Amino acid sequence: MSRAGQDPRPDGPFAGARTGRTATVAADDGTPLAVEEIGPSDGTAELTVVGVHGFALSRRSWLFQQRDLAALRLPRVRQVYYDHRGHGQSAPSPAETSTIEQLAADLHAVLRTVPADEPIVLVGHSMGGMVVMELAHRAPALFGDRVRGVALIATAAGEVGASGLPKSLLWKYNPLTRGVGELAGWQPGLVEFVRAAGGQLTRRAVRRLAFGSADVDSAAVDFMLDMLADTPVRQLTHFVDTLGSHDRYAALAGLKHTDVLVVGADADRLTPFTHTERIAVELPHARLLRVRGAGHMVHLERPDLVNSHLIDLLRGCRGTDGRCPTERNRWWRR
Repeated sequence: MSRAGQDPRPDGPFAGARTGRTATVAADDGTPLAVEEIGPSDGTAELTVVGVHGFALSRRSWLFQQRDLAALRLPRVRQVYYDHRGHGQSAPSPAETSTIEQLAADLHAVLRTVPADEPIVLVGHSMGGMVVMELAHRAPALFGDRVRGVALIATAAGEVGASGLPKSLLWKYNPLTRGVGELAGWQPGLVEFVRAAGGQLTRRAVRRLAFGSADVDSAAVDFMLDMLADTPVRQLTHFVDTLGSHDRYAALAGLKHTDVLVVGADADRLTPFTHTERIAVELPHARLLRVRGAGHMVHLERPDLVNSHLIDLLRGCRGTDGRCPTERNRWWRR
């Protein structure tokens, strides 16, 4: 697997990943954030999609969304993806700024670079979904006219450590640091992700951690291993506490004027589908997609299905499908 995370097979699903214009956006405290923008081929966008990636990952995790949205003509979409502080190519983050609250402020800084006349759809995966919820709590006025739509993928509004991988799995591995070892009893899934990033998990364990279906392409596992190597383990340990204390059920009220798609996978071992259902209960106007057999990286594992519903969300936010949000079916299961 190459450093770029591409499939070594010339015709493989991870070959030829599209790249856009890269830039640096300064967060409110001056921290440089690595940002990538992919514009529509004709240069004129009707709306902007901003991808907010998950814990231990990077903007590369949106590979298949970049591919499909770049080819979309109705609507024409500007895509913006960035690396959280302490992740990927963005600047390191000390423990005191490694919080969901700070990441929400960083997202706000990225949104201020989007052309003011373009509606925005936020797509948050895992920790990225938590960041979107926190921004809705901090700046509810953004959601409605400016942020028209939100997709929450494999995420949780709270109780992240309440369920996940069994402790017995952890006992097979030595902790990376004393601090991570002490967290293993109450944040097993998150600690395993840290260990995966540190190269201390076997390929088989990473495959089980990230994916669900038995027929996952081996290139997807290679891509996952390569992407996890982007972020230093020490940086990841700074974020475990804020994820464990995340409780943003009340913040979901900030999304009541926004078209919302909630995606969960019923073989997700990090944020089990019960978290997705709880979000849907708190957001009765939201549409819920249950992807059967998929795991935490559902948007990599089942991109065609996830993207078809994401595109439906985008078209609804631009009014190109002739329906208002309340007219759409709320429950989808695949």
